[in-house]
Amino acid sequence: MPGFVPRLLRDGGVGLFRAEDRVFEAMVDGWRAQMLARGLVTATIETRTRLVIRFQQFAGDYPWTWRPADLDDFMAERRSGDRPIALSTLRTDAHAIGMFCGYLASPVYGWSEFCERTFGDVPAQICFEWNTPRHTTDDAVPTGRRAFTKVELQRLFDHLDDLIDDEHTTGSKRWLPLLRNSIAFKVCYAFGLRRREITMLELQDFGPNPHVPAYAGYGAVTVRWAKGTTGSGPRRRTVLTVPEFDWVVDLLQFWTGPDGRRRFSSADRSDALWPSERGARIAVGSLSDAFAQHRADVGLPEELGLHCLRHSYVTHLIEAGYDPAFVQTQLGHAYASTTGLYTAVSADFKQKAVQQMIARRIASRDGETDA
Repeated sequence: MPGFVPRLLRDGGVGLFRAEDRVFEAMVDGWRAQMLARGLVTATIETRTRLVIRFQQFAGDYPWTWRPADLDDFMAERRSGDRPIALSTLRTDAHAIGMFCGYLASPVYGWSEFCERTFGDVPAQICFEWNTPRHTTDDAVPTGRRAFTKVELQRLFDHLDDLIDDEHTTGSKRWLPLLRNSIAFKVCYAFGLRRREITMLELQDFGPNPHVPAYAGYGAVTVRWAKGTTGSGPRRRTVLTVPEFDWVVDLLQFWTGPDGRRRFSSADRSDALWPSERGARIAVGSLSDAFAQHRADVGLPEELGLHCLRHSYVTHLIEAGYDPAFVQTQLGHAYASTTGLYTAVSADFKQKAVQQMIARRIASRDGETDA
């Protein structure tokens, strides 16, 4: 069974030289094998194992002697200092350590019996509800993060368009990267994409919507690098082009034509939608940094990052009257509550909704009186 106590330890025991270190290494290797058997991606596995090794080094002890107080001290240190980790990171770290402890404490893998026989102690769970951060909808999204208003988006996009015109007029080479970034930001907003999703797009990811032939080959986009769950790796979803954002069709037709991405010398190296100046594809960090710079240039709040375009997509679709279930499908959210976290409709929209409800109530009451 993947993750069971290795035969080398079961048959020969452990010698006196670095016995604790050898057993801990075997535990980590066993947990890694168990996670591989569960189908988790390598990046997730390595991140979790590095965290467990870091925790062991901090505690200065081994899993069969770990106590809840060790976790308390570790988490307290990570949340203090000049650069404290975010609550979401703290929750992820606690979850990983809890899974490792649960793996060791399970009788299925034989570690408790082995440690009792070898060290006179057994590994136990040290992560509980009372000493780990709870996952609630209230803290799932940072308080400063919100959707852009339509006025703010217009300011930002107008600034980019003017900047591109100025650079092109002066003969600067900067106009082409600026054009690429500007279109990438608008496509990100028009389809409600995450940062990695937008950077990983390729030419063949776009296709027609047979029900809307006017959108030609850009009626839908297949997102192949959508966010996975519990380390399962990228998922796949299809996002339809909606009438409120049909202007993106013209943008994409231009960008994929001879005057768009093909101007980059690296465009022939791959089918990446956003080639970089030197490589086949622009990096996520480069796109995020460029967005932050332009946002600062127009004086918008620092909290409004590239991901907030996704929040804006949700909010503006809801305000346009789209069914929340459809919006949830477009985003690829498993739960409606997650989509709700992204929604921040304007005060004007709320006021209109209340007025419509009052009007319907009055009309219904008048109808009952006439009857």
